[in-house]
Amino acid sequence: MNLSNLSIFGLASDRMTWLAARQKVTSQNVANASTPDFKARDISPFESMLQSRTASAPGLATTHAKHLTSGTSGAPGIREIDDPLAEKMKLDGNTVVLEDQTIRAADTSDQYRMAAQLYRKSYDLLTLSVTGGR
Repeated sequence: MNLSNLSIFGLASDRMTWLAARQKVTSQNVANASTPDFKARDISPFESMLQSRTASAPGLATTHAKHLTSGTSGAPGIREIDDPLAEKMKLDGNTVVLEDQTIRAADTSDQYRMAAQLYRKSYDLLTLSVTGGR
């Protein structure tokens, strides 16, 4: 049985994929906090990822296995964008604020934990309904 076909499992899985991509971008921001002219990055909102899954996404299609895809996350609908909250620019042109990135990383971790718990509890509920509590 493929659990991703059930809406709650698919949604929780998509959310965890999105959160993992956001944590990756956040860690790249922290790693480049002292790089001159580095602009803080974020990823597109989760809602746009869901909309791109339901609608055909505009852009170039890869028609051959050796074609490069756009974006670094590998998941459809997730795009890296300039961080809309990064306003403070240091003298070297860098826009990464470590305090903001720390808050984002903690928030992303909490949301990932919640999505994983939702996935696990839904699986437990499904197992209970199938087995009848045995």
